[in-house]
Amino acid sequence: MSLRIDILTLFPEMFEAFCSTSIVGRAGQRGLVDIRATNIRDYAADSYRTVDDSPYGGGPGMVMICQTVFDAVADVRKQAGSDGKVIMLTPQGEPLTQSTARKLAGEDHLVLLAGHYEGFDERIRTGLADMEISLGDFVLSGGEVAAMAVCDSVIRLLPGALGKDESVEEESFSAGLLEYPQYTRPQVFEGMEVPEVLLSGHHARIVQWRLEQAEQRTRDRRPDLWKAYQEQSETRKEE
Repeated sequence: MSLRIDILTLFPEMFEAFCSTSIVGRAGQRGLVDIRATNIRDYAADSYRTVDDSPYGGGPGMVMICQTVFDAVADVRKQAGSDGKVIMLTPQGEPLTQSTARKLAGEDHLVLLAGHYEGFDERIRTGLADMEISLGDFVLSGGEVAAMAVCDSVIRLLPGALGKDESVEEESFSAGLLEYPQYTRPQVFEGMEVPEVLLSGHHARIVQWRLEQAEQRTRDRRPDLWKAYQEQSETRKEE
């Protein structure tokens, strides 16, 4: 059974190339995922296809109105025959992590709400969203880029999406660490050499070197991840 992902957006054309290329495109061709981008404007109640209005209480910008979003969600749910997990892409959401991507990869149906303007009417958040996801502490023009990031991070975890499933396990964050350094030919480039251990053919030594490098890189670049990794390691020792 494939994963269905419905993306509700004001700019469905942004997803055409994304859904047809690279790993996401191949996963679709293999029947692992079915991505559908739906234009929220198609559910507008007036001939002007209005999807936003000025906020109560005043202030700059426009806010996406309830009815169009509620109607769009209801329709894609009807088409899919499933309520799905409704995810709002918003700076106020929880950070997208590898752990979150793994959980979402276990779902059968995801509905992603990609907003625009000053955001969603709060009743969309309280009445529809099962969870909220953010890419980080910065502002984007809309939720489309965030929706693509969620899709890509989830789809690559589906069995058969990558050429080798073990590739997933060796990527950054999969074990709680940043990925170790990678090299390919030539052996020497502008005076920079490939570490000798990688040329040794000694599998155990290579595995140990990669672990040490991943730990060092995580310790230096992401103290927050390193602290969590150490805590997990201590927990495993106690079990």
